[in-house]
Amino acid sequence: MSRKYKFNNPSAAYFVSFATVYWIDVFTREYYLKILAESIDYCRAEKGMELFAYCFMPSHIHFIFRSANEEPAALLRDFKRHTAKKVIEAIENNQQESRKEWLLWMFKRAGKKNATTTNYQFWQQHNKPIELWSPKVIKQKLNYIHLNPVVSGFVTNPIDWKYSSARNFAEDHTILKIDDIGFLE
Repeated sequence: MSRKYKFNNPSAAYFVSFATVYWIDVFTREYYLKILAESIDYCRAEKGMELFAYCFMPSHIHFIFRSANEEPAALLRDFKRHTAKKVIEAIENNQQESRKEWLLWMFKRAGKKNATTTNYQFWQQHNKPIELWSPKVIKQKLNYIHLNPVVSGFVTNPIDWKYSSARNFAEDHTILKIDDIGFLE
């Protein structure tokens, strides 16, 4: 992997994106989205995550975050491991999930192709962290995150996407709380 895609500065804020295997649209049900939100709440309370921006899309997630414990790779690894386990369990136990067999088959198929996975693989392995070193770069990544649902054609206004920090920047903190990103004025 290229050096530009590593967590080289453990105290920095990072932009990361990560997707489900095969870009499967898993996050189309409220229950699965709540697992992500609850996991972020836990990481903020117990693991030192500072979350400055986010957007949950049907097949992928964007974050701007920092690890107060200066372990961004470990924090993201634990978040992905936990959410993978919880979402797969939710799919297995959801009697209303019309795609259950197909989803589990796809995750198992991805797991068989990965030597480090014993059963299912939910997330793609890469995160492509980009260190945010200036207000200009932070604004660029914020715009990218918040416009993702607009560009994808889901909404016409970023604040209309329920699982996006665009709502927080409009003073709506009902879904997730975020940390103050600071010096953007």
